[in-house]
Amino acid sequence: MAQFRLAPGCVSIAVVHRSVEEIWCFTAGQGRLWRKLGAHEDVTDVRAGVSIAIPVGAQFQFRNESDTALEAIGVTMPPWPGSDEAMPVNGIWDVVLP
Repeated sequence: MAQFRLAPGCVSIAVVHRSVEEIWCFTAGQGRLWRKLGAHEDVTDVRAGVSIAIPVGAQFQFRNESDTALEAIGVTMPPWPGSDEAMPVNGIWDVVLP
Protein backbone atom coordinates (compact mmCIF):
# COMPACT_ATOMS: atom_id res chain seq x y z
CA MET A 1 0.00 0.00 0.00
CA ALA A 2 1.29 3.46 -0.86
CA GLN A 3 0.13 7.07 -0.92
CA PHE A 4 0.50 9.05 -4.16
CA ARG A 5 0.56 12.84 -4.36
CA LEU A 6 0.70 15.00 -7.49
CA ALA A 7 1.15 18.77 -7.12
CA PRO A 8 -1.34 21.23 -8.65
CA GLY A 9 -0.96 21.57 -12.43
CA CYS A 10 1.36 18.57 -12.70
CA VAL A 11 1.10 15.57 -15.03
CA SER A 12 2.71 12.21 -14.23
CA ILE A 13 4.99 10.18 -16.45
CA ALA A 14 2.96 7.54 -18.31
CA VAL A 15 3.90 3.97 -17.37
CA VAL A 16 2.86 0.34 -17.67
CA HIS A 17 3.44 -2.26 -14.97
CA ARG A 18 5.11 -5.54 -15.89
CA SER A 19 3.48 -7.85 -13.34
CA VAL A 20 1.29 -6.05 -10.78
CA GLU A 21 -2.28 -4.83 -10.63
CA GLU A 22 -3.28 -1.78 -8.59
CA ILE A 23 -6.42 -0.35 -7.02
CA TRP A 24 -6.35 3.36 -6.19
CA CYS A 25 -8.72 5.33 -3.97
CA PHE A 26 -8.47 9.10 -4.42
CA THR A 27 -8.56 11.06 -1.17
CA ALA A 28 -8.07 14.71 -2.23
CA GLY A 29 -7.92 16.99 -5.24
CA GLN A 30 -9.39 16.61 -8.69
CA GLY A 31 -7.96 15.42 -11.98
CA ARG A 32 -8.07 12.87 -14.76
CA LEU A 33 -6.60 9.40 -15.23
CA TRP A 34 -5.87 7.86 -18.66
CA ARG A 35 -5.76 4.08 -19.06
CA LYS A 36 -5.14 1.94 -22.14
CA LEU A 37 -5.26 -1.84 -22.24
CA GLY A 38 -5.16 -3.42 -25.68
CA ALA A 39 -7.71 -1.69 -27.91
CA HIS A 40 -9.64 -0.24 -24.93
CA GLU A 41 -8.72 3.30 -23.88
CA ASP A 42 -10.46 5.69 -21.48
CA VAL A 43 -10.03 8.87 -19.47
CA THR A 44 -11.69 8.95 -16.04
CA ASP A 45 -12.44 12.03 -13.94
CA VAL A 46 -11.03 11.45 -10.44
CA ARG A 47 -11.65 13.20 -7.12
CA ALA A 48 -11.93 12.27 -3.45
CA GLY A 49 -14.01 9.11 -3.08
CA VAL A 50 -13.39 7.73 -6.58
CA SER A 51 -11.66 4.34 -6.86
CA ILE A 52 -10.10 2.91 -10.02
CA ALA A 53 -8.36 -0.32 -11.03
CA ILE A 54 -5.17 -0.52 -13.06
CA PRO A 55 -4.90 -4.05 -14.48
CA VAL A 56 -1.59 -5.74 -15.26
CA GLY A 57 -0.35 -4.45 -18.63
CA ALA A 58 -2.49 -1.29 -18.64
CA GLN A 59 -0.73 1.91 -19.64
CA PHE A 60 -1.72 4.85 -17.47
CA GLN A 61 -1.04 8.50 -16.70
CA PHE A 62 -2.71 11.00 -14.39
CA ARG A 63 -2.95 14.76 -14.15
CA ASN A 64 -3.94 17.21 -11.44
CA GLU A 65 -6.55 19.74 -12.55
CA SER A 66 -7.10 21.39 -9.17
CA ASP A 67 -5.35 24.00 -7.05
CA THR A 68 -4.59 21.46 -4.31
CA ALA A 69 -2.61 18.21 -4.35
CA LEU A 70 -4.23 15.23 -6.10
CA GLU A 71 -3.84 12.39 -3.60
CA ALA A 72 -4.60 8.68 -3.70
CA ILE A 73 -3.90 5.56 -1.71
CA GLY A 74 -2.99 2.57 -3.85
CA VAL A 75 -2.79 -1.15 -3.17
CA THR A 76 -0.54 -3.31 -5.34
CA MET A 77 -1.16 -7.01 -5.92
CA PRO A 78 1.12 -8.92 -5.68
CA PRO A 79 3.42 -6.71 -3.57
CA TRP A 80 5.62 -4.22 -5.47
CA PRO A 81 8.60 -6.23 -6.83
CA GLY A 82 11.12 -3.40 -7.29
CA SER A 83 12.22 -0.33 -9.20
CA ASP A 84 12.11 -1.93 -12.67
CA GLU A 85 8.39 -2.81 -12.40
CA ALA A 86 7.09 0.41 -14.04
CA MET A 87 8.19 0.96 -17.64
CA PRO A 88 7.75 4.40 -19.29
CA VAL A 89 5.32 4.59 -22.25
CA ASN A 90 3.91 7.38 -24.41
CA GLY A 91 0.97 8.99 -22.63
CA ILE A 92 -1.68 11.35 -23.92
CA TRP A 93 -0.49 14.45 -22.03
CA ASP A 94 2.87 16.20 -21.87
CA VAL A 95 4.62 15.48 -18.58
CA VAL A 96 4.67 18.43 -16.13
CA LEU A 97 6.67 17.87 -12.95
CA PRO A 98 7.25 20.32 -10.10
